[in-house]
Formats: sequence, structure tokens, C-alpha cells
Amino acid sequence: MRTITLIIIHCSAVRPSQTSSAQQIDSWHRKRGWSGIGYHYVVRRDGTVERGRPEAKVGAHCLNHNRHSIGVCYEGGLDAQGRPADTRTEAQKRGLLTLVRELKGRYPRAIVVSHLSDHACGQTVRYGILPFLVLPSDSLRR
Repeated sequence: MRTITLIIIHCSAVRPSQTSSAQQIDSWHRKRGWSGIGYHYVVRRDGTVERGRPEAKVGAHCLNHNRHSIGVCYEGGLDAQGRPADTRTEAQKRGLLTLVRELKGRYPRAIVVSHLSDHACGQTVRYGILPFLVLPSDSLRR
């Protein structure tokens, strides 16, 4: 069993008029020469959580951190002009929070961070806490 120390939240870097299901992302990642989708979960705009790579399998979503993390990707992240934006819907926020609570139940020591880069899927990685996850410490345990 893998030791999970991070739950990393990503966006799929698509505009509001575009979609990015787990199946679509799997196709995109295979075209890049990967074995399949790099994320473990995808949260759609309607809040539906789709499974990607099995949790037991090392992800392909954050350079140097894949071995000890779970990758969660939400659909969106760009505005209509293609600029980075918080496009999460209320349903997505609820779906993400529910998923993160479930993951924290399985991996209580894991830290929840967002994957921020200077460009979509770029190599410059910084970490930050997502605004909707800045909650009282026991909120994720409910």
C-alpha cells in the first residue's frame, strides 16, 4: 500500500464551453504517451465524481510528488477568454468537499493542497490551500 501524504487538487484548464470528463482526460494523456489518465478522480461541473486511475496506482499529475499523493482534477479553470479563473460551480465545490472528506477519512495525515503553475500543466509548481478548504480543522472530518 502506498503512503499518501498529499491530496493535490488540479483544474483541467478548459474554458466554460469545453468539457473534460475522466474519459476525455484519459484520451488526452494517452496522446501524450502516458499509460492513461494521470488523476485518480475528476469532479465534473455538476458535482459528479468520476474515477480515474486506481488509488493504489501511482498517479501522473504532479512532478516529484506522484508516489505519495492522490490527484483530484476539477473540470474547468479557465474563463471564456482562456485566462486562469476560479470557475468551480457550487455543485463542484460540494462534490470536491465530499470527495476530500472521504479521502481524508482514508488518509487522515494527508495535506490538501492545490497544484498551481505559471501555465496549465506547467513545470513550475507552487502549492496553496484552496479557498473553499480553509475551514475549521474539524470540518473535513464531518
